[in-house]
Parts: sequence; C-alpha cells; structure tokens
Amino acid sequence: MLAIITTHPIQYQVPVWQELARRREVLFEVWYISDQGYRSSFDAGFQRAFSWDLDMLAGYPHRFIPTRPLKARVNTFCGAWVRSLRSLFEQRAVTALLINGWYPQAYWQAAFQAQRAGIPVLLRGETNDLRQGSWWKEIVKRPLLKLLFQRVSIFLTVGAANRRLYQKYGVPESKLGSAPYCVDNKRFSEAAEALRSQRVDLRRSWGIPQDGICFLFSGKLVPKKRPQDLLAALEMLLLERERFDLKYPVHLLIAGDGILRKPLEEQACALSKIARRSCVTFTGFLNQTEMPKAYAAADCLVLPSDARETWGLVVNEAMASGLPCIVSGQVGCGADLIDPGMTGDLYPTGDVRRLAIAMAAWVDPGRRGCARDAVRKKVAAYSVERAAEGILEGVTAVSRRFSHRKISQKSAFSVGDRKNG
Repeated sequence: MLAIITTHPIQYQVPVWQELARRREVLFEVWYISDQGYRSSFDAGFQRAFSWDLDMLAGYPHRFIPTRPLKARVNTFCGAWVRSLRSLFEQRAVTALLINGWYPQAYWQAAFQAQRAGIPVLLRGETNDLRQGSWWKEIVKRPLLKLLFQRVSIFLTVGAANRRLYQKYGVPESKLGSAPYCVDNKRFSEAAEALRSQRVDLRRSWGIPQDGICFLFSGKLVPKKRPQDLLAALEMLLLERERFDLKYPVHLLIAGDGILRKPLEEQACALSKIARRSCVTFTGFLNQTEMPKAYAAADCLVLPSDARETWGLVVNEAMASGLPCIVSGQVGCGADLIDPGMTGDLYPTGDVRRLAIAMAAWVDPGRRGCARDAVRKKVAAYSVERAAEGILEGVTAVSRRFSHRKISQKSAFSVGDRKNG
C-alpha cells in the first residue's frame, strides 16, 4: 500500500487523491497531520478564520495521524512532530511512502522512519532554485537536504524550476519523475462556461466598467505577493495613458485579504482621484466556489510575487478559466505556463514599468481572444490526471527497483550459503 503523508486537506491536492481513488490502480491512504482547511481555523495570511467550502475528505481513503502537539501548527517547521509510524506501517502493510515536501519536520521524520523500515520514499515538493537565500543559510541547508535526498528513491518534479533544484543537488535523472503541479482544470473550465452569461452582472456588482479591461489579483495580501506593484503599474498607465495608447478604461479586481489591505486601499483611493472614477475593487476573501466569479469577470490575471511564490496555482486556475496571465519572473510556474505573447507575459520582479508595458499589451481584446485557446491548451498538460499518472509511475518504478534489490539480496544469500556449505 502507498501511504501519502501531507500537512492538511489542501484544495489543490484533494482532486489528485480523488483521481487516484477513481483509477483503483494502487491501494493508498492519505495521512493528514492537521485538520486545518477542513475545520474552520485562523489563517494568518488571510487574517481570518475559515474552512474551504468544498468537501475536502470525500472520495478517497484518509486518516488523521497523532502529532505532538495534538493541534499541529503546519505553517512552522517545528510545529508538527509525528509519533512513531512503525506500527501503522505494519498495520497498513505500507510498501511505499510519498511525502509532499520537507516543511514541516514531520516529513523528515516520516522519511527517516520509512527508510529504517525498508520502505521506499517518493518526494513531491514545490521548492525551486529561483530563491537565493543568504550564504550562511545555504551552507547549513545544503548538507541537511542532501541527507534527506539520500533517503528518497523517486523525486516527482512539479515543474522546470523544481527539477533544476534537484539536479543542482546531484539527483540523477534516473530518480527524476514528473507529477506536475495542478488544479482541478475541469471544475474551473466548466464554471467559467457556466458563468459566461453572468459576466455583465458580475462586472456591474464589482464596479467594473462594461467596456473596461479588468486585471485580476487573486491571493493573500502579503508582502511576498507584491500587490502594491500592480497598483503602481496602474498608476503609471493612468498618468501616461496617451503614451501607452490606452483606448479602454483599466480596472483592477483584487480578490483576497491580508495585512496589506489597508495600505492598498489608501493607494487605490489616490488612484481614483487620478482616474476620476473608482478603478480598484476589493472583493475580500473569496472561497473556492466563489473564485470562478472573479475569473469570469476579469480579462487577465497578474501575479507580481517574489521568489517566495514557489509556484502560483492561481495561474493554473486563471488559465483553466481561459485567462492569459502576467507573471513576475521569480514566480515558480513562469517557465512552465507562460509563453510570452501567447499565454501571457513575464517581467522582472519589482520592475513596475515593465509590468505596466505588459499590462498595456494585453489591453488589446483581439490579443486576449486569440490567447483563450492557447492558455487552456498549455494548462491541460498540468492536470489532475497527469499528476496522478506521475505518482502511479513513481510507485511502479520503486516497486520494480525494490523487488530487484530483494531478488539480488536473496541470490547473494544463496551463493553465500553454498560457499559456507
């Protein structure tokens, strides 16, 4: 049986577990460290308590495993210890373990315990090589990660930058598989189609001009997301309207909440004076079933984050909904999902003028119309189905490898017995 250990029910992972269950190709069980996201809990990023409005536990086998402390804090490295998994490994006849990263430390514990029990470990994480840490952190981190990586049999890469990280640590190609990062493309695509007839009403409810171009920001209003860059780029567009040859009103729709909301609202108030109209709408936090409304109302997504945005799954959501995306060059998904001029554009992180230029280019309705099929075709390769296939391929690979190892060991014992005899 495959044991999958992960922090808590995550809206992006659950469809993959459900797909694995539908396929019935391997026995598996998901082991959760915390019930965050399933039960209402406070999220520091969104600055509010909530639970996802999807059924996060339906359609696949799962359990919550004991931790220290009992209420695990999965957003800190030391916030979740798992107790000994040996009896659970034996009880469930575990033959392979999948860990979803190396943060928090519970993943390390599970991997080390699995190795001691002779169970192969698969790793699917999102960390990439785009973030440059301080030299002393790298000195400390590198040998520790190598220690963990030595215990991993198969690395399931989620994208190009993630793959490069493993290669830089010396992981051989024979150990690299692929289980691309994804969202439930079908759910977002179908919602976009269903909401198309409501687009006029949705835009009216959020104060978006019917003839305007709406750029969408979706996520937590926190420093790493750099939402202030988007408002600064809008200011540049408003002040240099003729230079950018803008023929349509430009509007920002900001879906999310967080510690930066108040200063962003002040920034937006100043922009309304320049534009002589309200040109920024804050929706507040939108849960999973509400988010498709924002994608239906918008024309283009912008994600200005720095390198701490290890992927940026809102880009997958937007593209599945048919939207092109403008993405900072340090966002993890950029190399995988953005074909400049086709599915969106890339710009240097923090370069507000380059962001404004990219936004001005996507004001053209003809260009956006041509991009609709391209973005859906691109994101189709980053699907729940492909992620599930990658996990199954990884399980098959370790099964063959360990079966061969056991056969070799038996052969060695037989030879030894003959010699001793």
